[in-house]
This record gives sequence, C-alpha cells and structure tokens, in this order.
Amino acid sequence: MRAALWFLALFGVAVAVALFAGNNQGTVTLFWPPYRIDLSLNMVLMLLFGGFTLLYAALRALAALLELPMQARRWRLLQKERAMHGALLDALSQMLGGRFLRARKSAESAIAQERALEDAKEALPHGRRLRTLAHMVAAESSHALQDRATREAHLQQALDNIPDRAAAIEQELREGAQLRAARWSLDERDATTALERLSVLPAGTARRTLALRAKLKASRLSHQTEQALETARLLGKHHAFSPAAAESIVRGLAMELINGAYDPAQLQRIWLGLEPHERAMPEIAVHAAQRLGQLGGDAMQVRAWLLPVWERMTDPAQPPLPDAQVLKLVRALEGSLQALDANWLARIESAQQAAPRNARLQYLSAKACLQRNLWGKAQQLFTQAAQQLTDASLRASAWRHLAELAEQRGDAEAAADAWKKAAQANA
Repeated sequence: MRAALWFLALFGVAVAVALFAGNNQGTVTLFWPPYRIDLSLNMVLMLLFGGFTLLYAALRALAALLELPMQARRWRLLQKERAMHGALLDALSQMLGGRFLRARKSAESAIAQERALEDAKEALPHGRRLRTLAHMVAAESSHALQDRATREAHLQQALDNIPDRAAAIEQELREGAQLRAARWSLDERDATTALERLSVLPAGTARRTLALRAKLKASRLSHQTEQALETARLLGKHHAFSPAAAESIVRGLAMELINGAYDPAQLQRIWLGLEPHERAMPEIAVHAAQRLGQLGGDAMQVRAWLLPVWERMTDPAQPPLPDAQVLKLVRALEGSLQALDANWLARIESAQQAAPRNARLQYLSAKACLQRNLWGKAQQLFTQAAQQLTDASLRASAWRHLAELAEQRGDAEAAADAWKKAAQANA
C-alpha cells in the first residue's frame, strides 16, 4: 500500500513538472555590458538545481575527507577497547578453568591496556569498574597460586580504584572485593583478619547472607561463641539454612557457650541471654542444668530449668523424647534432688504411677524417696528398677543404693549380694 502511494505521488510530481516546463515561456536575461544573455526559465532552474547539487556533494566530500583522521582514531580506540575486553574475558575463562597463571597474565594485560587508554586521554566511562574487576581476577588467581604478596597488592589497588563516595554500582564492587578478601582470610584460617575485613562493611552489606556466613565461620574459628550464636540466629531468620540445620547449629553453639561458663552467675547470664525457644529445647535445657549442677549451683534452679523438659516428657500429647535425652534428664534430676520440695516429689510420684513399668521413673522415684527418708518405699522401687533397667550406670547405681540400705538394716548377706551385682553391672 505504501509503495502504491509513493508511485502515485511520483506520477503527480512528474505531471506537474511536465505541465510547468512544457508551457513555461518565461526567460531570464543577464546584462553584462556590452553583452546580453537570454536564458529560458527552465534552463535557469536546472542550472540552479545542478549547482546546488554539485556544491552539496563537494561539501560532503570535503567533510568526509576532514573526518578521516577522527574516524581512524575512533577505529584504533575501538580496537584497543575490544582487545581490553577480550583480555578480561580470557582471564575470567581461564580462572574458571583452573589455569590461574594464565588468568593472572590476561587480567594484568587488561589492566595495562586500560591504563594506556587513560594515559592517552581516552578513558572509558566504565574504565574504573573494569580495572577493579581485572585486579580482583588477578588477586583471585594469585590466591589460588598461594602468592599472598601479589594477591594483597592487587586487592589494595582494586580498593584504591573506587573512592568512598563513588556511585552505587561501584560501591557494590568495592564491597564485593572486601567480602572476597574476608573469604581468602578464612581459607587461610586467619579469623582475626577476616573479622576485621567484615567489620568495615556497611551495615546493610554486613547483614547479607554471604557476609553472615563468613562471619559465622570466622567467629567459630576464633572461639567467639557468643558472636557466632548471634550470627547463626540471623542466618536462621534469613532462611540461609534449612530449619533443621539452623536449629542444630544454634543448639551446638548454645551448648558450647554453656560449656564455657565457669561459675553459676556466668551460666545464669548465659541462660538469660538465650531466646525463649532456645531455652525450650530439651538438649539445651538439660545440658545447662547439668552444667549448673557441676558448678555447684542451686538445686532448685536446676529443677526449674528442667521443669519444661519434664512436663514435655510426661505429657502423652507431646512427641516422645529420644531415649538418650530421657537418660540425660533422669541423670540431671538425680543430681538435683537435694532439699526436694513437695511439688517435685508429687510430680515424680505421679509420673511413676502413670507409667508403673518405666524403670527409669521407678529409679528416679526411689531416689526421691531416699531424699525424703522413705527407706522402705525406696528399697521397693530400687529393687523393681534394678531388675529392669537397661542402662548399666543406672542399674549399678540402683544396686549400690540397695547395698547401702541393706547395710543400714544390718543385713550383711543382702548387702554383699547387692554390691556384687553392682560390680557386675559396671563390668
């Protein structure tokens, strides 16, 4: 449709020109004394059009001729820019392929070409970023080659290329270089340097998952357990780990922090510093209670920490605790039965009566009765528990208590038999 319209317009112009030129009787007279020149108007118009066309072509030819040096300069600049980008791409490809020496040479070649363009006053708009990236490739390759001096030199040049108040995208590159430098320190197990490099990051960058992972590893390497625990919590909130993995990491760090306590007051501060859901973890609660007992803490405080775990174990609606965890709970309660109050005695007796065949609850109830000077009931429960307990240490302890009770009654034969069974249980 468009071609047809063009043809119609062309035909219209041709008809108009033919009508104008065919019937045009006008003339143009030029007086140049003593001469007179008469020209038809059509001829004058053709000469004017031809002269204009010739002048326009001459001017365009002159402009093209004068533009040749500039075009040659632009061509040379384009070739150098392509060579520089090619060298950087080669460096990246060779680094990914494990050819680190070649990668470093290609990166240094890209740096040299960019510097040559800058010296020639032909700096590229993105030259600073390209030079920084090339320095980082060279530093990464040097790190793989274990050339620490060259790595640090390229890293420093990369950081110096980008000022503190650079554009946002250049700041991202600078922060990435600092993060990568922290990872290099971690590879060398230099946790102190890694933490120093992470500490200079902006607040927003320091809370990114990559930075938090590096901080967690550095904190654990430097045995800064409290800082590692806080970092693990942040990673869990960012969903950097699966829920099970995050819980396992937090649990391990909390237990390590508890192990580092050397007096009840310090352990109390650590316990209060834990989050509520962490204190509700049976493993952490039992471990903290055991540690408090080892440090000579208050028995009532130990039982208070163990109460949520005890309620979970004795609640049929709750999922059962692992067998090893139940054993630890019984051991922890066994060591905290001094000055046992009536409430805890009632809890233990109620749990034992609700599960009369549970040997561990029988043993614990017997220990509680022993603390309350209920010798007959304690002997009965110890006897039942000693015959059913599968844990050797608890079974031996039950027989030892039976031997001591027999000695108190003056029954030497029963005491000797119990001591013999206690020794066999420990064997």
